[in-house]
Order: sequence, then C-alpha cells, then structure tokens
Amino acid sequence: MRKINILWADDEIDLLKVHLLFLEEKGYNVITANNGDDAISLVHENHFDIIFLDEHMPGLSGLETLDIIKGIYPTIPVIMITKSEEEDIMDRAIGAKISDYLIKPVNPNQILLIIKKNVDTKRLITEKTTKDYQLEFSKLGAQINEASCFKDWAEIYKKLVYWELELDESEDNAMDEVLKFQKDEANNYFTKYIKNNYHKWFENQSKDRPLLPIDLIKNKIIPEIDKHKIVMVIIDNLRYDQWKILQPLIREYYQVDSETIYSSILPTSTSYARNALFAGLMPSQIQEQYPDFWVFDEEEGGKNLHEKELLQSQLQRLKCNHKLFYDKIVNNKAGEKLVENLSSMLENQLSVIVFNFVDMISHARTEMQMIRELANDEKAYRSLTYTWFEHSSLFELLKKLSTKNIKLIITTDHGTIRVSNALKVIGDKKITTNLRYKQGKNLDYNPKEVCEFKNPKQIFLPAPFISSAYIFASNKDFFAYPNNYNHYVNHYKDTFQHGGISLEEMLIPFIELTPKN
Repeated sequence: MRKINILWADDEIDLLKVHLLFLEEKGYNVITANNGDDAISLVHENHFDIIFLDEHMPGLSGLETLDIIKGIYPTIPVIMITKSEEEDIMDRAIGAKISDYLIKPVNPNQILLIIKKNVDTKRLITEKTTKDYQLEFSKLGAQINEASCFKDWAEIYKKLVYWELELDESEDNAMDEVLKFQKDEANNYFTKYIKNNYHKWFENQSKDRPLLPIDLIKNKIIPEIDKHKIVMVIIDNLRYDQWKILQPLIREYYQVDSETIYSSILPTSTSYARNALFAGLMPSQIQEQYPDFWVFDEEEGGKNLHEKELLQSQLQRLKCNHKLFYDKIVNNKAGEKLVENLSSMLENQLSVIVFNFVDMISHARTEMQMIRELANDEKAYRSLTYTWFEHSSLFELLKKLSTKNIKLIITTDHGTIRVSNALKVIGDKKITTNLRYKQGKNLDYNPKEVCEFKNPKQIFLPAPFISSAYIFASNKDFFAYPNNYNHYVNHYKDTFQHGGISLEEMLIPFIELTPKN
C-alpha cells in the first residue's frame, strides 16, 4: 500500500518531534517546513495527501499560505493549527475551505484521527462496507428465496438499494458484480412472484394486494386534503434509488413524514400507470368509462392528454369539491414560469404537477451518444439525476414551497431498468412497439422467456381484439424483432426502459413531507 505523504508547516517544528515520530511509527511519511514560503515550494515539488498548517508563522501567515496552496491545489485537505481560539480566525479559515482545525496543544491521537478522517476515510469505508455486505449477502439471499408477499419484496428491494448506494461510495469494485448477481437473482424470483400473484391482486378480499396507482388519490390524498393544502409532485420514471440520492438535498428543507414503497401496474408505462393514478381506475375501466380519452397503443395520438379531466372526474366521484391546480412541466422554461406563479397555484387546495425530466433523461440516453457516455452505468445514471435535480426548476419550486404551510407529496407512476438481453418476438403490423411489453394478436414468442397474460381482462387491461394477449419482459430482457435484429439489439442494449416486470420498474416511492420552516 502506498504511504500517505504529510506536510507539516510550523515555525516551532523542532518542538513537534514527538508527534512526527508517532506518525512515522504509524507508517506515514512526514515532510516538514518552518515557514509558509517553504511550505508552498514543497507543495509544488511533492504530492501530499494532507497538510498541517500553523496559523502563526514568520513571513506568510498560515491563512495567507492557505490561500496560495488552495489556489494551486484546491482539493488537498488542509488542517489549520492555531494557538488562538479567536472566532474570526476560525471563521476565516473555514471560509477558506480548510478541512478541519486544531487548537494547540494537540495530542497524537487527535492528529491520527484527523488523518483517518480526511485521508483514510474512503479506504476505511470501503473495507467496512465490503465486510458488512459480505456478512449480509447470505441473509439477503435467504430472504429472496423465502419472499412470499409484496411486503417482503419491498423490504428486499430497500436493502438492495441500500447496499447499491453504499457500494457506490466504495473504492473497491469487487463487490459490484456480486451485488449485480444478487439483484438479478432477486428480479428472477420477483418475476415468478408476479406471474403467480399479480392477477390475484384484483380478486375480492386479496390479502396481499399492495397500494396501487388507483389507490393514491383515494387513500393518501383525500384523507389529508381538509387538513392541509397539498402539492403533489409526480416525477415520471423516478426510481426508489433515485429518490434516496435526492433525499439529502430535500431533507434540508423538509421533514420526511413517511416513505412508502408502492406498486406500479402492468404495463409499467406512462400511458397505463399514470392514467390509472389520475383516474383512480384500471386501464380497461378507463377505456370503458371514458372511451374518448383512451388511445390504444397501435392508434395514433397522445395517450396522456386527458390527465386533468380524469383527475377531476375521480375527485367528483370521491365528493371532493376543493379547487384543483394541474400542470405538466416538460422543459425548464415552463418550470421557471411555475415558480414565478407560485402564489396563484397555492390559491388551490390541491396542486398536482407532473415533471417529465427523469423520463426525458432515460429516453435521451437511448438516442444520444453523449448522454449514453454521461450515464454509462447505474451509478452514473443516478449522478446525472442528482445533477439535474440540484439545478432544476423543480428544486427551486420545492425550496420556495418549504416556506409555505403545505403538505408535499413526491411520487411517480413507474420506474425504469437498464436492459441488456434481447428476446425475439414476432407479431403483425399492429403489435405494440414498447421494448418491455407487447400487446396484440398472433404473437410468436418463447413462453418460457416471458410473463404472459392471455386474458387481459383478468388484470384489467383493455383488449382491442378478442384474441389480444399481453406479454411482459422481465429482469434485464427486452423484445427485438427478427428483422434487422443485430442493429436493433445494438441500439437498445444497455438503455433504460420500462413497461415490464422488475423491482426497479414496479416498486416505486410515495413520499409524504412537511416543511421544516
């Protein structure tokens, strides 16, 4: 292992021999300077992992030396050491982005702790995370094998996401492949669970039926609407892991009251799941009750053009007469306009806003090489989501809402999964084009490779033809046509898709928050 290089600059360096010997015995390489000019020269000539800098030195002061070092190498951790407890010196040092400060006299253990905190942290975290996941691996594997209900799967998925995010912070990639294997195994077992149980969710008195999109307004919004003004933000394609990386930003402004994992419906696509959320009805019920609003996959026209009307109809059925605001944000300019008109929005008791940006990122990644390279794996995809949100009009909206007396809901209608394995499927010209599900008649496929529902009515899906059936891809599979097969596979492999069966697509967040202010 490479030795850690330390620079210690202090005009009384001879009095620190005990500390220097202690660090050398611990395996650190320490180089010393007794003034700021020499310290700067040494920084130019050497690679240092951390710098200890005395505030009171002849010539350049510690703060002046700090400014010059940070101007050259802004990422080197610098620890300020001072005899003074004056608050303005501490404030100036912290403002100059020191990593920490110590007040003389210091003891060796303080120094050791500072080094571990600023230099060894990643290594120590990596070692502990790897060890902890290795211990958890068998327990999690047993839970996957024994899962028998939706609640079990929600807990398993939370744990998988937890370890995924923990390993993101690790410098050792050895466990990444192990976790991918375990996640694939979980998705395979989850698919079997859905094959055997999804249709039962719609039978009377189903004990295992989870919260579904059709339940959100009735069960989550209506009971609260007389108590607070509610702002419901629906972020299309927001996965649970993406919520978890955004949570620290949001937590600065909001208290998380509850975090629920609920289930999307099949197909896990916007035209089905989000329409179901707004209507409070399953897709076949929407098609029967509002035939003018429903557009079949093979038909021309937008499939989510009547969300406000469907929501208004549901509120009327539930005898909710409160004023409703609805908007769909598809670009940053529209988001900025919404923020500007916040006061008029809050004249309504219920505000529902759809943000399509995460969905746009996933689709852009499919079509644009630059976005593919920016989000070349799951970690990078999460990072891109974080960067978008941090600078988005949505975050600006949430910050302004945090000063108001409202209840905030953040949720989505489905997630997305990175696909890698192509399955051949054949159908007529009216077969759906979605990569994760197909609907049509005379479909030709390997039944062992898909989840099939030959009776769509059983799971409340509309069927344009008597012989119509639905098939769903699971885990990392996607459907490809035999014609021009290789081109099709190369274009869509390793892209993020939705519509099928996976933990990432179906197990999605419903978050209730209240402002801290």
